[in-house]
Amino acid sequence: MTEHSAADELTTRAGAAPAVSLAELSDRQAGERHVPVMLDRCLDLLAPAISKPGAVVIDGTLGMGGHSEAMLERFPELTLIGIDRDPQAHAIAGQRLARFGERFIPVHAVYDQIDYALEVAGVEHMDGILLDLGVSSMQLDERSRGFAYSYDAPLDMRMNSTDPLTAEIVVNEYSEEDLRRIIRSWGEEKFAGRIASKIVAARAKAPIRTTGELVKIIQSAVPVAAQRKGGHPAKRTFQALRIEVNHELEALERAVPAALKALALDGRFVAMSYHSLEDKIVKRALSTAATSTAPKGFPVELEEHKPTMKIITRGAEPPTEEEIAQNSRAASAKLRAAEKIKMEVA
Repeated sequence: MTEHSAADELTTRAGAAPAVSLAELSDRQAGERHVPVMLDRCLDLLAPAISKPGAVVIDGTLGMGGHSEAMLERFPELTLIGIDRDPQAHAIAGQRLARFGERFIPVHAVYDQIDYALEVAGVEHMDGILLDLGVSSMQLDERSRGFAYSYDAPLDMRMNSTDPLTAEIVVNEYSEEDLRRIIRSWGEEKFAGRIASKIVAARAKAPIRTTGELVKIIQSAVPVAAQRKGGHPAKRTFQALRIEVNHELEALERAVPAALKALALDGRFVAMSYHSLEDKIVKRALSTAATSTAPKGFPVELEEHKPTMKIITRGAEPPTEEEIAQNSRAASAKLRAAEKIKMEVA
């Protein structure tokens, strides 16, 4: 690799230039804006697999590079592959991690593209992978992205600004039935039917363009008594729209099995989820890989029936009270981890 920035390397390797000016960003900005969730616990779980010479780890949700920076600092012989679909994340993390030179390999992709990321890095397996799921602090804080319900912004919600589908398209063009299904399924919102009906009635008068307009519609649909508990009334609908726009759960369904398969023997998988839909997908995939496939009542467990993974956390681990006090966005985090104990039979 020649002497140039990690952001330039992203353009060379993945064919996607950052969407923001690096002159507007700094290491100090990234460090101040992002407190990595459950950082020490993540690194301790990964350490047995990635502290050895020549180890390779994937940060499947690079974001602003907080977890990646900590891994590269703590494990001086580690090579890290940073995956993110967001060009702005690559711009910020690329600048922050440029000092690590060839040890940091950025890849512009979705986290289910594990094989592609390994191909870019020129390796067949990785020794560890970290997935910090959901929307990033950067995306929530950038008003123009339209992820947050706390201020008015265009209805966008794309993690990759070049993707065609936006929240505005979903809100204004999806049928009432599809809106109800999405809000109920992805947002686990019990007032999904009322919200979908109100959206359709409102857009019949004029297109819904901003988050502020949508919040008012949602507030008019949710009973006042229900708005006094359970957080902001728009929270679950915004989650549902974000998941739909970015196909998050479909990507996660593919990502976890792909990650487990690509792990080297003794490699470790760590994932943090922020709502039950994510956690269920991670839990199910780990449970499947950690369970024998021998037929029920089979007298002998053959080698090909033995599980490939061993779960190393007891259920889903929550953050400590101290971590929540330092970073309120960690409150809903659930961490699960597993270790590769057998390679798949070809």
